[in-house]
Amino acid sequence: MANRSLLDWKRVLIVDDEPDVLEILEELLPMCDVVKATSYDEGKVLLETQYFDMVILDIMGVDGYKLLEIAKEREVIPIMLTAHALSPDNVIRSYKEGAASYVPKEKMDKIVTFLSDILEAREKGKSFWWRWLDRFASYFDRKFGPDWREKDKEFWEKFPYWMFGE
Repeated sequence: MANRSLLDWKRVLIVDDEPDVLEILEELLPMCDVVKATSYDEGKVLLETQYFDMVILDIMGVDGYKLLEIAKEREVIPIMLTAHALSPDNVIRSYKEGAASYVPKEKMDKIVTFLSDILEAREKGKSFWWRWLDRFASYFDRKFGPDWREKDKEFWEKFPYWMFGE
């Protein structure tokens, strides 16, 4: 089991237009103070007016990349969650635009592990993405074929360096 104590009492905003996703994530994060929003506008107001440690953002349904900008300005750790924008290109975009992680909705059952990885990285002064390939490479291999990193080879060749915060 992932280190739940890192997540204890963290205030987490989840912005997704699918009510079942919001319910599932809330159930998976009983150790957190979870606030839910179902639209961009609702998420924007909450981000701008309340304190959060982390925000989980759907990419497509709620304009997650716009909310990512607000989260960064407010120094809230942003995690991108997606089903429809699932692609290696969106992983790279999420990283470059400042997200702390990129999680396929198919893998949200392990959200405690992914959020704990991020908080552990912060504690250790590492990149938030330090365990991303360990967690998702085989999933992406199955989804997109074993050569999914070839298109952006230069980016992925540098991956180990920023992954460890060097």
